[in-house]
Amino acid sequence: MYDRPETAAANDRFWQAIRNRLGHGPDTLTRTGELWDHWLAPDLILSQTCGYPYRAKLHGQVTLIGTPDYGLPGCPPGHYCSVFVARANDHRTTPSDFAEAPFAYNEPLSQSGWAAPQNHARSQGFIFTNTLQTGGHALSARAVAEGRADIAALDALTWALIQRHDPFATTLREIARTEPTPVLPYITALTRDPGPLFDAISAAIADLSPDDRDTLSLRGLVRLPPEAYLAIPNPPPPAATSIVE
Repeated sequence: MYDRPETAAANDRFWQAIRNRLGHGPDTLTRTGELWDHWLAPDLILSQTCGYPYRAKLHGQVTLIGTPDYGLPGCPPGHYCSVFVARANDHRTTPSDFAEAPFAYNEPLSQSGWAAPQNHARSQGFIFTNTLQTGGHALSARAVAEGRADIAALDALTWALIQRHDPFATTLREIARTEPTPVLPYITALTRDPGPLFDAISAAIADLSPDDRDTLSLRGLVRLPPEAYLAIPNPPPPAATSIVE
């Protein structure tokens, strides 16, 4: 889920390390096709999904393997949060200041892009209703940078990668963070034993070079029960889901 040109080679080496420990699997990662087709494939070996799709549609249809720990600041192991970003020259200081402003989100079943910011907003007495669907976290950030939206909520690790690799990040600033929730989990087919996969992934993380672990922000693998994901509230869906170009 964090595969971009700057991380692709490290992700490839991560998969090879997993495959070597596991003793089987395809030679290369699958990077094409529909996510839902992969997630629900009866022969799925390994994938990563978002917490919202897991609790909304995948729970009971896939097996939870474990949760990566990205060592994110202010978050317990295996947790992350959403970062609200606005343009650097926008003087508004809190998410509630943007209650009626154009809010960019990646897609309706995103925990960090839709559920977490809307749950945060509801706890503050408002919801975002002026919404623009972009199709991706980086696209939401660009929509704010380019003035097509005024605020977006980004996965904290994605925001860190944007800050590391994308020059337009300097035109944005962080204004708030949501409460931590469980990180995007690794899953396998419902019929597979998750134990060998958990062990192979854990060992593979240890096998990575320090540079690759830093590139992928991987610190380890933790066990979180399904209930940790299922307990998070599902907000109402957006009123419209048209993609903004």
